[in-house]
Amino acid sequence: MDCDLVIIGGGAAGLGAARAARRRNASVTLVSDGPLGGDCTFSGCVPSKTLLSAARRGLDFSDAMIEVQRVISSIATNENIDVLKGEGVNVVSGRGRFVDATSLDVEGTMLHSRRFIVATGAGPLVPPIPGLDSVPILTNENVFAQSKAPGHLAILGGGPVGIEMAEAFALLGSTVTVVEAATRVLPREEPETSEVITAYLEQLGVKMLTGTSCTSVSQLGRATQLEFDSGPPVVADALLVAVGRIPSSRDLGLERVGVAVDARGFVEVNTRMRTSLPHIFAAGDVALPLQFTHVADETGRIAAANALSRVPLRKFHPEWIPMVTYTSLEVARVGVVEQQAPKNSRVAYLPMTEFDRAVMSGEERGFVKIIVTPRRLSGNLAGGAVTGATIVAPRAGEMLQEIVLAMRARMWPARLATATHAYPTWSLAVQQTAAQFFGEFGGRIARAAKSME
Repeated sequence: MDCDLVIIGGGAAGLGAARAARRRNASVTLVSDGPLGGDCTFSGCVPSKTLLSAARRGLDFSDAMIEVQRVISSIATNENIDVLKGEGVNVVSGRGRFVDATSLDVEGTMLHSRRFIVATGAGPLVPPIPGLDSVPILTNENVFAQSKAPGHLAILGGGPVGIEMAEAFALLGSTVTVVEAATRVLPREEPETSEVITAYLEQLGVKMLTGTSCTSVSQLGRATQLEFDSGPPVVADALLVAVGRIPSSRDLGLERVGVAVDARGFVEVNTRMRTSLPHIFAAGDVALPLQFTHVADETGRIAAANALSRVPLRKFHPEWIPMVTYTSLEVARVGVVEQQAPKNSRVAYLPMTEFDRAVMSGEERGFVKIIVTPRRLSGNLAGGAVTGATIVAPRAGEMLQEIVLAMRARMWPARLATATHAYPTWSLAVQQTAAQFFGEFGGRIARAAKSME
């Protein structure tokens, strides 16, 4: 065999897997048909968060895009072929396809191994809307290469990507219309979250069309016209499609060797990231609907550890994964929302209007919500177990992390309520919310969850 492990894909999952394997002194070949770093570095997290930051600092569109390219170039210097080779990873450029269960053809170069990790990521989903394939569209793959801000930007999709880009382009001077088929934007989050973020974006001038499905798209001169199932059409200078992502699992030869792929294109894996063939693993966006860079990195490392172990023991726990939408009022969540809460769960809630630091900062929109559930043997002793939390606040992503740690370490909620927090930090809101599980605090006390069970 050529090496101990072949990894297909050079994004966050592939890089995480390669580095984890090298820490075990395994010989590794990484196959990539694009620049190392993948979607996150070139068309995902890095450019989108840089654009948001530049827009909030008041840069004009041209300078903001220059800043985006500068930051991409800076971060990419830590992920190029020379860096990986210096770490002992053999990098082969090209598209890999399985010839058989132990052989991979990379555009004429044959690689052989007893272990493989598929980490080919995902690409933008373009829905089958009549006319959409005949008009120019923007996706995350080309929106950051624009040289001029559109006068009017229409965004299909009110999820995290659509909402973040709505804020960025509104701050950069574009008129923005967001179209979301669900009855509210960020439909996977708490209803209160959608209300707060909708109000914030509308304050920026963003028009929100919720409960609205696009039925056709057509070219109207240099503009694009969108027709809907209800209401008047929208004519925009540019159309950004942000309705989701599709796994890049086609043309890899997976079916040829017997690796199961589901109807959506996701490579089927168990909690140890193992596919239907015991020596082939998969990680990141190609295998999981939780398509985040930190998930890709973690699952890449889990896949590498398990692939190189006699007994694969490491498991992926999606219930511990934090998710953040990086609007100015950040939306951060881990675990379940209230409607998904298990039976007999309790909820503690603190609106930012009642939190000193938010009042001091003039940032009184948002809230902290923590959900706890009785433990199997000890019930609600010391609060039970944290099963979910949502925070909407300027620094929600950082505030959430101690709750993530509490869940991962299976800590009692009492630890959150009794750990001294400095006054007046933003994270103090977590302690004050958790205190409601043990009696009245600030006039509030935990209540029964309004779950769907």
